[in-house]
Amino acid sequence: MYSVHIYTKYMTNSIDVVVVGAGPVGLLAAIELTLGGACVLVLERLASPSQAMKALSFGPLAGEALLRRGMRTAIDDAQQRSAQAMQAFTQQTGADLRVRASKFNGHFAGLSLIRRDAQVDPDRRPRHVDQPALEAMLAARALALGIEVRREHEITGIDADDHGVEVSWMSPDGPGRVKAAYLIGCDGGRSTVRKTCDFAFPGTTPTLTFYQATADVDHPERLLPIGWNRTERGVFCYGPVPGRLFMLDFSGPPEDRQAPVTREEIEAVLRRTSGQEVRLNALHAASRWADNTRLVDTYQQGRVFLAGDAAHVHSPFGGQGLSLGLLDAANLGWKLAAVIRGDMPESLLATYTAERRPVAEAVLANTRAQVAILRPDPQSGAMRDLIAKLMDFDDVNRYIGEMMTGVSTRYDLVASEGSHPDIGRLAADWQLPDGMYLFDTMQDGCGVLLDGSRDRRASQRVTSMTPRVRCIPVAEGPSWLLRPDACIAWRSEPDCADELVGLEDALHRWFAV
Repeated sequence: MYSVHIYTKYMTNSIDVVVVGAGPVGLLAAIELTLGGACVLVLERLASPSQAMKALSFGPLAGEALLRRGMRTAIDDAQQRSAQAMQAFTQQTGADLRVRASKFNGHFAGLSLIRRDAQVDPDRRPRHVDQPALEAMLAARALALGIEVRREHEITGIDADDHGVEVSWMSPDGPGRVKAAYLIGCDGGRSTVRKTCDFAFPGTTPTLTFYQATADVDHPERLLPIGWNRTERGVFCYGPVPGRLFMLDFSGPPEDRQAPVTREEIEAVLRRTSGQEVRLNALHAASRWADNTRLVDTYQQGRVFLAGDAAHVHSPFGGQGLSLGLLDAANLGWKLAAVIRGDMPESLLATYTAERRPVAEAVLANTRAQVAILRPDPQSGAMRDLIAKLMDFDDVNRYIGEMMTGVSTRYDLVASEGSHPDIGRLAADWQLPDGMYLFDTMQDGCGVLLDGSRDRRASQRVTSMTPRVRCIPVAEGPSWLLRPDACIAWRSEPDCADELVGLEDALHRWFAV
C-alpha cells in the first residue's frame, strides 16, 4: 500500500495562498496546494454551497484529476445515485437509456452521435455527477486535509505588489484582511478578483438565453423523444432525470440575468421552443444564463492568478466549463506549491498560462460553433445536417469526440522535432503490476516514475535529484515520468543508445532547481 501524506515540514503559521471562491475549482486548487505543503485560506462570499442547477456531469480528464486526489469511492457513489435517477426517468417515460448509453459517448450541439467504437480510448468517459454532488465531495476532502474555508466573506479590496497580496473582506463579524504570498481568483464569471486586478477579458457579447430547470410537467410524454430537439423556435431537452428541462431561446439575451426565474417564464419558453401544449404544475429549481464568451489575455498578473470561470466563460455545451476549470486548478496547484517550497523558480508559473490558455481557446471555439449550428434558421440547419453526415466517418467522429471530452489535450512541453507524441499528454489511469491503479499512488500530490529501465537506472537518477517523485517498477519497456497532474513529462526510448536521454532535463524542468 502506498502511503498518503501531506508534506507538513513546509507548513508555516503564515498564509501562503488565499483562494477566493469555494466552488469546485477553488476547492480543488486548495487541495492541490495543501498536498504540496502550502498553507491555504479559502474565502467564499456565499453562506452555504450553491444548489443552483448547473452541470450534470464533467469530462474524463476532470474525473481523473479527482481520482488522483482520493475521490474514487465518492465518484462511484455519486454516479450510482445518478444512475438511479436516470432509471426513475426510464420508468416514468418508458424511454430506455441503456442501449443508447452503451453505444454513444456524448454530443456535439445536441447531435448525440459521438460513438464509443470510434474512440481511441473508450474507457475515458464523462462522469455523471452533478455539480452540487461534486462540490460536496471536494468539500469533504478539503475538510479532511484541514483546509480552512471562511464563508460569508465578500472581497472588498486587493492590494498586490512584488512581495505579496493583501486581501480585504467584509463578513458578519465585520471587516478583516490578511497578507499572503499569492492569490488565486476562483470566483466565477463575474469574478471580483479579475475586475479588481484589471485583467483584460475580451470576447463576444451574448446573443441568446439558456434555461435549465427541474419541474413537474403535466404531459411529459409530449416532450419526447429524449435528448436535444431542435425546432423552428429554439431547442429543448427533457431528461435524462425526471423533471429536468433544458431550453435555448434565440430571441436574445436576458434583460436581467439576475432576476428570479419564475414558473411562468419557464412555462412560456418551454411551450414556445417545443411547440407543445404543456404546463408546469410546479417549479423546483431554475437558472438562466447566456452565451457570453470571453477569455482573459493572461491567467497571471504578478502574484495574482485566475482559474475556472474567472478566466473564461462560454456556453455550457458538453459540460466543458466545469472540466476546464478543474484542470486549471490541477495544473496550477502543484506548480505554485513547488515555488512556495523553494523547489522551483518562479519562472515555472509562466507555464500555467502557456499550457491552459490554448485549451480554453479551443473550448471557446467549439462552443461558438455549436451555438451556430443550433440556431433555428435554414442556413444553420443545413450546416448541422452536413456535420451530422460527416460524423459517420470514423476520423471525424473521433476528432469531435476527443475534442469534446478533452482527451486530445497535449501541452507543448518540448518544441524540438522528434519528441515523442505522448509527451505533454495527460496519462490515463493504468493498472500497475501489483494490481493497484496508477492514480491511487498519486494522492499525496507527488509525481510518478514508471520505471522499465535496465537495472532500474531511471529510479536511481530520479531519487538522486528529488524526493517529489515516487518510483514504481514496471515490466521492461518504456519508462514514463509523470508530473503531479499526470502530464507525461518524459518517456524513454528503449531502442536508443542511452535509454535515459532527456530524463535529467525533464526533472530539472519540473521537479528540481
